[in-house]
Order: sequence, then C-alpha cells, then structure tokens
Amino acid sequence: MNRIHIVGRRNHGKTTLVVDLVREFCRRGIRVGTIKHSRHAHELDSPGKDSYRHRAAGGQPAAVITHDSIGVFMNRDGRCDYQRLEPLFADCQLVVVEGHIDAPGIKLEVWRAEMNSSSLAAERDDIATVITDDHPDVSVPIWPRRDVARLVDLILERYPFSAKD
Repeated sequence: MNRIHIVGRRNHGKTTLVVDLVREFCRRGIRVGTIKHSRHAHELDSPGKDSYRHRAAGGQPAAVITHDSIGVFMNRDGRCDYQRLEPLFADCQLVVVEGHIDAPGIKLEVWRAEMNSSSLAAERDDIATVITDDHPDVSVPIWPRRDVARLVDLILERYPFSAKD
C-alpha cells in the first residue's frame, strides 16, 4: 500500500489538508484512498444496532451494506493494521493517512505558527517535510500550504510511486 501520513498537532489543519489533497489527486485522475487514525478508543458502531450485535456475537469481520456504501468492522488483533487493510485499498494508487505518527511510512507535517506550538519536525527525525505558509525553524524541506496544486506536484515529484497505474 503506497501511503503518506499527514501528521501534525491538534488544530493545525490535518483534516482540511487531507480533504484538499484528495480532491486534487482525484481531479488529476489518481485513485486515492484515505484512512483516519485516532489515538482514542471509541465505539465506531452504535450499541444495540444489528451490526453491533453481529460483531458482539463474534462476527469478524462484520459489515454493513447500504444502498450507497459499505462499512466493515474488524477488531484489532495485533497484526499490522495496514497489511490487514491492504486488500481494501488494492485499487488505490495512493492512500493518504490522517495521523498515525508512530506508524512506519512517509510523514508530512502540517503546521501553523498561529497555533503557538513547535513543529513536530523540530522534535522528531521521521518527518520528511513541513507543509506551511509560515517559517518554522526546521531542517527538513518546507512546502507551501496555500497552493494545493503545487503541493500535489511536489508530492508526486518526491514520491512518484503515488502516480503509478
């Protein structure tokens, strides 16, 4: 699974950037999938619903199919989450993960000076690039946030695997 992780501190714009990137990748005809990682434990299904009851009874995985979407619930069992998800993303040229800073993979940090917190890239050596329109004191490349088309160009230039057929 070819993936990049958009990481950053809270309220620095990770979700907004992911949405903007996905729109631009799709506009260019690139098949892109997304994964949202959360550090918090919370129920993804509604207790009492049929799908919840299926899973509680032992269905693994348990799925919900509606007119326009499919939801699949799988318990985490210690295996690599991305390897387990890979078959679901087999048709994707690129997967954009929001978060999951501790997972292996390419990490691009979104950072805004107005949030008054340091850049993760100043503290960690696994951040490849900082995406910002500000000027953090970091030793990694800084890519402009305001120009999403240029940002996608830079991603495709630096990580050409994402544009394969």
